[in-house]
Amino acid sequence: MFDKLIGNTTTSLRLRRMLETNRLPGALLFAGAPGTGKKLFAVELAKALNCLAPRDGIEACDRCRACVNIGRLPQAMRDAAAQIEKINETIVWSDHRDVGALIRGGKNVITVKAVRELEREANFRPGEGKRRVFIIDEAERLNEAASNALLKTLEEMSAHAHIFLVTAHPDALLTTIRSRCQTLRFAPLGNAEIEAHLVAEKLRAGAEATLVSRLAQGNLALALEMNVDNYRARRDDALTVLEALSHTPPDRARLLRHAEELNDAKRKDDYVPSLDALEILTRDVWLLAIGADETRIVNADVRARLQELAARIPARQCAAWLARIEELRRRLAFNLNRRIATDALLLSMAAER
Repeated sequence: MFDKLIGNTTTSLRLRRMLETNRLPGALLFAGAPGTGKKLFAVELAKALNCLAPRDGIEACDRCRACVNIGRLPQAMRDAAAQIEKINETIVWSDHRDVGALIRGGKNVITVKAVRELEREANFRPGEGKRRVFIIDEAERLNEAASNALLKTLEEMSAHAHIFLVTAHPDALLTTIRSRCQTLRFAPLGNAEIEAHLVAEKLRAGAEATLVSRLAQGNLALALEMNVDNYRARRDDALTVLEALSHTPPDRARLLRHAEELNDAKRKDDYVPSLDALEILTRDVWLLAIGADETRIVNADVRARLQELAARIPARQCAAWLARIEELRRRLAFNLNRRIATDALLLSMAAER
């Protein structure tokens, strides 16, 4: 059942014990950082509750009609999310009549209308399987009225229904909602776990698998969706910046050209990812300068170039630059002029040389 999902072994064992002892709560809260498998675990549990031929009496076979139909729910949720502005706040159903999900609507919230529909559906007896299961994705998006309606639903749970709340921000939920759910916590995946999965599934190999796993920072979903070519292009630009800064004196003309390119209107969507690449590379140079463990280097495939930079740029300098990049990130939230801010960042980094 859960053995095909990577990471969070403790949570897997805990869910198995609940099923073995028939003590699965009516409401579960799947809490953890994005990309840690919360939603996939919830879907897998829904399969186990409705499987037609469970292994050892508890685990989903993943082959029967019920398992296959429930397994299509994540794709149905993705399809609905792609048309989010058109969503009429109804339940997104899998191909199984008893398993569905609530997702945020066009206003980026889950409203009371959607929760009341869930309450109505949860009161029906299963029409096809053994249990009715409803997943509330991004549960932190429940608005006040929806939260109060959900609280009433949780207080009067039907014996044949389960509600699984999935969220990266459990503290955003009402305390009274959290108190009526049993919480399952999901930790970020290890780099080695993500790399092994990418290789086993033949999605990436060699140095590319290592790079993607380290860039993902424990987020499997990010690793699966990542466009490595785009990242490498931004990384090359960022390397040019660091090399210009490493000169004595720094090549200010090259830095200003880069700032101008970065602020080109045609590349506005590249601004933050390019800043990410610069920060990651600067951190790698800092780690090499202080002699950190090799496994902490994200861009190990360009280690030789980074080592040359580390030989010319003191660790304290890299640390100061990282602080300046983080400061710019904070200021971006206040709608500052990006062109002026970028010029100021790069020239201040040069001035510190």
